[in-house]
This record gives sequence, structure tokens and C-alpha cells, in this order.
Amino acid sequence: MQIAFIGTGVMGAPMCRNLLKHGHELTVYNRTTAKAQALIGDGAKVALDIAQCVKDANVVITMVGYPKDVSEVYDKVLESVKPKTVLIDMTTSSPKLAIELAQKAKEKDVYMLDAPVSGGDIGAINGTLTIMVGGKREVFDSVHSVFEAMGTTINYIGDHGSGQHCKMANQIAIAGAIAGVMEMITYGQRVNLDIETMLKAVSKGSAASAQMESTTKKILANDYRPGFYIKHFIKDMQIAEAEAQRRHLVLPILSQVLKEFEELEDRGYGDLGTQALIKYYLES
Repeated sequence: MQIAFIGTGVMGAPMCRNLLKHGHELTVYNRTTAKAQALIGDGAKVALDIAQCVKDANVVITMVGYPKDVSEVYDKVLESVKPKTVLIDMTTSSPKLAIELAQKAKEKDVYMLDAPVSGGDIGAINGTLTIMVGGKREVFDSVHSVFEAMGTTINYIGDHGSGQHCKMANQIAIAGAIAGVMEMITYGQRVNLDIETMLKAVSKGSAASAQMESTTKKILANDYRPGFYIKHFIKDMQIAEAEAQRRHLVLPILSQVLKEFEELEDRGYGDLGTQALIKYYLES
């Protein structure tokens, strides 16, 4: 399949490599040209602008940073894409925006899916992402093989916006899980436990979680490089909180963890990985 991919950062680049490994033809575009050019050796073609990237594509995939980026990119995509193309936004973005883009796509005689992912950079590298898809079922079915190149748990959630709502639920759960891991480590240090021994004891019991497994290894190695940026998790939690407030929901754990991450961003830690939440506890 002829695929255009826009956004070749921490997540996008390995997703592109997996698409290429599965035999898809790929044209890529990134605002930072060097990030796109890094994929030439894997077999990708590099476009100089969005119009050139999408004009011949059967499928367009976007993986950018923020809802405003999604909106700006699709203003350009919809100007240049050919009819009947399937557009797949895999950015974690606003459910409201996903519905708006689907309507704009319909007016242009193209199809839109919102398909955010979970699994972080490791899942993107290994092709084991969890993918949550909103849109029309028949459109989802038509590009299932594209999703299979990037993920192993592929979920059709419902109509437009449903994928993004499912991702918000995912991020709400992660907020509590990652904060729990940080408080566990903080407590263990304060009572003079050996942290590696403590983790060995609890990591196979009821407290075990993907967050515990991934974040504690990095913390013990003093590795705060981003598999998932703090600034992007803040964006996700802000979207989730806004959607909750629209529905008169009070989610106190989400609100507290959001405040903790926002404080870290204020301290200049926004470009670190989410495991750097431990700094909130150790430096407070």
C-alpha cells in the first residue's frame, strides 16, 4: 500500500520502519527534515512538504505533537489528498477535534479514523503497540493490515472520536499507576529499604504493572530520556480533564497527578521522560 506518514519523531520513526518491513511503500514528512531523512536508509522517500507527501497516497498517517499541530497538518492534507484516501490520525488528541476532522474529510470525499496508540517508544520499536480506533467500521477493516504492521492489539472502539476517548481512559489509568510507583519508591527510600530488593519482592505480586516494570528500570539507571515526554503526557491529561469537566466528572487522582507533572514542567523538566516524576517526590 502507498502510505504517507507525517511526523517521524520518537514514536513515528519506528512506526515507519515497521510499515516498511511489512512491504508498504512509504513517503515521509517531518518539520525537522533530518528526522525524516534518517528513514531513507530504511527505504522511505522523503517529501519536502505535506502536499508532496500525500498527493499519491492511498493512506495518510499522522503522528504529531498537539491538537493544534493535528489541526494545522490536516488543513494542508485535505487540500492535497486524492478522493477516497484513508486518513489516520494516530496522535493522542482531542475527541472533539477528531469528530470535526471526520466531517471535513467527508466533505472532501476522503475517510478519517482516529487511532491513538499505547505502548510508548518500546512498543513502537517492537511493533507491539495497542491501537484504539474510532471511525466507520468498514474503513477500519480496509486498513487493518496497516495497523497490523505497527501493533499487536488492534481495537475497533466505535464511531469518530471513540478512539481518542479510549486513549483518554488509558491515560487516566496511567496517571494513577505511575504516581503509585513513584510514591512506592519514595516510601521505600525513606524507610531505608534496598530499592532493587523491594522491587524484586513486589513486582510479581498484586502491585505489578507495566508502569512499574518500565519506569523503575530507568529510574534505577538514572535514565530520564523520553520514551514518552512529560510535556506530551501533560497535554494528554489536560485533554482528559477537560473532557471529564464537560461531563461534570470529578477525577481527583488525575487532577493531582496533572498538577505534579505541570510543576515539573515549570522546573524545566518537560522534555524528560515521564519516569522523571520521581523528581517531584525526591526534590520536594
